[in-house]
Amino acid sequence: MNQSNVAPLSGYRLWAAAVVIAGANFMVVLDMTIANVSIPNIAGSLGATTTQGTWVITSYAVAEAIVLPLTGWLSARFGLVRTFISATGLFVLFSIFCGLATSLSMLVTARVLQGLAGGPLMPLSQTLLLRIFPKEQAGMAITLWSMTTLLAPITGPVLGGWICENWSWPWIFFINIPLGVVVVYFSIKLLARYELPIRRLPIDVVGLVLLIIWVTALQVMLDTGKENDWFASTTITLLAIVSLIGFAAFLIWELNIDHPIVDLKVFRHKAFWVAVLVMSIGYASFMTLNVLTPLWLQLNMDYTASQAGRTIGWTGLFSLCMAPFVARLAVKVDRRKLISGGLLWLSGVTALRCLGSTELTYWDIAFPLMIMGLGMPFFFISVSGMALASVNTDETASAAGLLNFSRTLLAAFAISVMTTNWESYTATVYADLVGSIDAGGDLFKALSQSGVESNKIYSMMDRLLSAQSLMIATNAIMAIVALAFLLGAIAIWFAPRPRAWSAETTGSNSGATAQKSTAT
Repeated sequence: MNQSNVAPLSGYRLWAAAVVIAGANFMVVLDMTIANVSIPNIAGSLGATTTQGTWVITSYAVAEAIVLPLTGWLSARFGLVRTFISATGLFVLFSIFCGLATSLSMLVTARVLQGLAGGPLMPLSQTLLLRIFPKEQAGMAITLWSMTTLLAPITGPVLGGWICENWSWPWIFFINIPLGVVVVYFSIKLLARYELPIRRLPIDVVGLVLLIIWVTALQVMLDTGKENDWFASTTITLLAIVSLIGFAAFLIWELNIDHPIVDLKVFRHKAFWVAVLVMSIGYASFMTLNVLTPLWLQLNMDYTASQAGRTIGWTGLFSLCMAPFVARLAVKVDRRKLISGGLLWLSGVTALRCLGSTELTYWDIAFPLMIMGLGMPFFFISVSGMALASVNTDETASAAGLLNFSRTLLAAFAISVMTTNWESYTATVYADLVGSIDAGGDLFKALSQSGVESNKIYSMMDRLLSAQSLMIATNAIMAIVALAFLLGAIAIWFAPRPRAWSAETTGSNSGATAQKSTAT
């Protein structure tokens, strides 16, 4: 059935369907981070080391990254709604397998399957929300999807820590069961009318194999590079070479066959590839802060995992409050202005965080996170809408998959590089400070004379040096992230000026045509 001949949903049915679709997106994004703080519990329970336990995260990320760009092909071959419902059902099934795992190998296998099932849900939920909402309310669809995508990675560590403290680690996977069942049931009831005609496209086996090779090599390199001293390791060097060659071969192959498994031709739209670039830069910067901040709070400010999670939750809360205003503004103002303004706001707030010290109070930490939340919707909602408004209607699923794939992959790269540099710079600063602390020995002498034992004095000095070194390194990373946000704010102006408000706000073919003409 052609979607253009189907009347949009309205009233409670519209919002029921919207909540169901957004719930699927929230569930799969949540599982990216919910296991992060649970690794020590999982590893200890399954008789594995903490390092081995990180494969619980890595395996899911690799599988998801592989399947994300395949979303367009899957929805064309099996149907948009069928793929969405099937992926949700399989995600729930493999979540059960994760919770029932009795060994690390079983859990990693289940996580791979869970990632393969969940990967398409992010772009498919984005596409379906745009289909069920009337054209004049498309901004609300983008807002709903964007907020679940922003809130889920912030909620994950908080929820995961609470579950492990109060229940047991299998429940971080079992909590997907009720939500997944609800999503499947109501999707069958409400979304069947939005199914699109199936196109029996041939399977691009070569493209799929090349995609698996280069993405897997890159993800494993990023996740194990730090512990293997990066390119001092032969293994890491080989992984980098395999990833680079595989990526080049993948691009050449996909651009020169009739039925590619990943439709890279959507990048012919200039507004789309600029939006993808800016989304990747901004989201990678945001996720770097989202990972670095709770680590810093726990290592430097003596917060527990739950306290750190609740603190960064301020960003999500203030983003949620600002989102409806941004959604209304996006249909009236050039999105480039909103995106650039949002990123400049984020850059300025992050730059202020470069002045951090170990004497910060709770509200000194929380307030910048609050005002950062005010700027996130201007960037995230606007750039998502701009990306999907710049492609043809039949390219939406492919565009959404590539948009999510690009931001996820660059975020993984940024997090890996930043955390490595954070640790190495902390060690460098520590070494520099050792020679300057109590150079004359007066402090040591005074403490000794007051009755403090020598080993306690050295321990006190070590804690002082460690805290200051970590703080200085954290401030340096904040400066780099602030510059990255600034780069994104500048880059968005390479997108063409829209001559029409796009298909999603005009609801007409002429509007879509005008928008596309500016994007090519």
